[in-house]
Amino acid sequence: MSIALIDKLLKTRNLTRNEYTQLLTCTNEAATLLHQHARAAANSIYGNKIFIRGLIEFTNHCKQNCYYCGLRNANKNLERYRLSIEQVLECCRLGYEQGFRTFVMQGGEDDFFTDDVLCDIISTIKHTYPDNAITLSIGERTRESYQRLFDAGADRYLLRHETATDAHYAKLHPPHMSLENRKKCLRTLKEIGFQVGCGFMVGSPGQTLEHIVDDLHFVIELDPAMVGIGPFIAHTATPFAGVETSLANVQLQLTLNTLAILRILKPNLLLPSTTALGSIHPQGRELGILAGANVVMPNLSPPNTRKKYLLYENKIGTEDNPANSRATISARLAEIGYEVVTARGDYIA
Repeated sequence: MSIALIDKLLKTRNLTRNEYTQLLTCTNEAATLLHQHARAAANSIYGNKIFIRGLIEFTNHCKQNCYYCGLRNANKNLERYRLSIEQVLECCRLGYEQGFRTFVMQGGEDDFFTDDVLCDIISTIKHTYPDNAITLSIGERTRESYQRLFDAGADRYLLRHETATDAHYAKLHPPHMSLENRKKCLRTLKEIGFQVGCGFMVGSPGQTLEHIVDDLHFVIELDPAMVGIGPFIAHTATPFAGVETSLANVQLQLTLNTLAILRILKPNLLLPSTTALGSIHPQGRELGILAGANVVMPNLSPPNTRKKYLLYENKIGTEDNPANSRATISARLAEIGYEVVTARGDYIA
């Protein structure tokens, strides 16, 4: 049955809700075939090239209190930090020397970083490294703020929606946050001209296969350039510490199948093989690539801050220096037939 559904997906790029749930849970021969077709779809657009993004975690302060996140404001045991513009530029310098042509500035929703401060950082990076793309991942802001950041030189914006189901969203976030506003932000970013990325967790508390189908439909509707998908990993300083989810025992396979289905639905997507995948399985990043992903994001942040930026615990890469991380990833992906390239890695429409 699953193999027939793969054939239908390839021909029509459309399944019923029930068919999606069946394909999401496929295993063995069917999963192998699904991932093969996903790789072929990615290769048809991007070849065997894997794009690297240099991740700079520039602040772990956050005013929000999302129930799944280790950076949540209520976590009073976390040692907070902010990088100075000089520290950010040093991360960029090290990354540029290693061949990174995209810098991803990621942080909590930190009011210290006003539009003026962020625009100064962005324009300085752009002036110093004009051939580099800048991706921002800093949460919900106003249209005016997004416009200023774009005008300062930011190229891309990653804002994971985490779930496309209102009731499930409410289980993951405090009452003042809404899925409606999250979606509004994503649509605003697209209207302004950003290459936009959304994304969601697989296996988060309360999630069902039906919720993942909602996520697939939302991605099709939004038509983003990027989608970040990773397994949910609990943090002990959150309300979800020790919570077992109904999808926990199939989380890895389900994440890989979700990546593969999305790749077939939208072959042009930029799909990261996330750090979270590598954190739940020793070959997680490679498995993500073999399921259709084509982006990896090594950490360029200063070594002394990496253990302070833990959205979840047992995160890989907190000990690596940028050179070793890039070299290690390149070598490991070469073993499975992929080449890490020095390029901006823009979305191909």
